[in-house]
Amino acid sequence: MSAKNRFSAGIVSVGMYLPNHIVTAADIAAESGIEESVIREKFGITEKRMAEPEEQPNQMAVWATRDCLSKTDISLDEIDLVLCTTEEWIEYIYWTAGIDLAYQIGAIKAWAMDIHMRCCTTISAIKLAKDIMSSDPDIKTVLIAGGYRAGDFVNLKNTRTSFAFNLGAGAGAMLIKRDWPSNHILGSHLMTDGCLSRNIVVPASGTLQHPTDEAVAKGLFKIEVFDMEKMKERLNQVSMKNWLYCIDQALRKSGYNRSDLDFLNMILVKPSSYKEMLLLLGLTEAQGVYNDTYGHSGEQDSIINIIEGQKQGKLKDGDLMIIVAAGVGYVWGAACVKWGAS
Repeated sequence: MSAKNRFSAGIVSVGMYLPNHIVTAADIAAESGIEESVIREKFGITEKRMAEPEEQPNQMAVWATRDCLSKTDISLDEIDLVLCTTEEWIEYIYWTAGIDLAYQIGAIKAWAMDIHMRCCTTISAIKLAKDIMSSDPDIKTVLIAGGYRAGDFVNLKNTRTSFAFNLGAGAGAMLIKRDWPSNHILGSHLMTDGCLSRNIVVPASGTLQHPTDEAVAKGLFKIEVFDMEKMKERLNQVSMKNWLYCIDQALRKSGYNRSDLDFLNMILVKPSSYKEMLLLLGLTEAQGVYNDTYGHSGEQDSIINIIEGQKQGKLKDGDLMIIVAAGVGYVWGAACVKWGAS
């Protein structure tokens, strides 16, 4: 067997950080004018976490990383690479957050880079971590970590963006190590469809239109949707199909199929989509977690769900976990992890 075929990478530990400030379904209903029952039952929001001024995105990533590292004896000197998934709504523009993250935690031997794929970023980071380790034997330990507070961009009075009402704040961290004896990362697959790449944006936020005082006053420094009907029609055509394609490809690359799955780790979506996914994968609600009390922390959901899955006794040793996500742009992705010792 070749060295390449013997290569493996496993998840050593995971950590998270959640702000204490809570926004409830009743709060969202009061501001949006949408009935609270709809917020709870259709949107899947019981409550969500929102950041206070001092809870900056990359700082939350530092706190999540410290939580992650507290669960292992691996030293900071062993970290070779930091893949920073902190969202682009961040402390500073023209900044590499991963370099700051590595420095703040004391991983002074690591090099770092930032990656962005919206809510699919953790899946892309897991793939990158394994692929980089496979191609470079000197990379033995990788930290994936990031913070998220895109909930700041949600205007609860704009019902065109009600799909984003669950956006909140939080952070996650994951430590991956070469030849780790458990929680093996298997196959993954991602795909994109750029026809809707400019349908969901913050209009006044970049070089095309600056967030001037006037633009902010007009609500242009908030998430907006352009051509809602086109977006709905396209997503109805391709979204579930693309998710399932990514899942099947990730399983194929791992040597499994849908019947082998034990645990669904899916970013927070509306309840109907989550239940449909469980049904299509042949899983029950006891084989996944639905974090309607945390809110949607983007790509950090993929890490938080691992923690919650273990906490609730749903993610067990021997389980084949499928991590499923999608992000505006649009991008879909899936990654397989064989949990526990292998």
